[in-house]
Amino acid sequence: MNRGNRLSIITTFNSPGMNSASIVAWVNAGKQSAMRRKNELGLTFVELIVTVAILTILAGAAFPIARFEVKRQKERQLRYDLWTMRDAIDKYKDAADKGAFQTKVDSQNYPPDLETMVNGVEVQTKKVKYLRRIPVDPMTGKAEWGLRSMQDDPNSDSFGGQSVFDVYSMSTGTALDGTKYSDW
Repeated sequence: MNRGNRLSIITTFNSPGMNSASIVAWVNAGKQSAMRRKNELGLTFVELIVTVAILTILAGAAFPIARFEVKRQKERQLRYDLWTMRDAIDKYKDAADKGAFQTKVDSQNYPPDLETMVNGVEVQTKKVKYLRRIPVDPMTGKAEWGLRSMQDDPNSDSFGGQSVFDVYSMSTGTALDGTKYSDW
């Protein structure tokens, strides 16, 4: 007990009208107040069970939403990667059509493979690269893509090897909208 508390207690006991009965009543009131505060700390068992049940329900609802959000982000990345590679193929073909560099006769001015667009081609003493790197397919986790050439059937899974006309995902999974990733 510090000095200030002792002085207030002594002052209270020395005040006029304080007798031993009122002092005992005052001390008992303090003890009851302390016991009441001590009993009111914490939660009852029922409150604890209700709280845990509510948190379990909320967590159970959050997990499917989080799982779909992860899948949605992967799909968004897949669409972006496909768009980037298809755009690079188109730019390569446009440059070849304008005569900026020589291509094979049977390639119809499409790149022979994706590595050629990463390594670049010589255009008037400069090396022009159409892709910085071959992106990783977010669905398979590999930098491997399905390729199609102009000579291939549009729905074919095999690559004839002549030139790269289109790319697609090698994943056999199904998107949130019900389509196959390989059809994108």
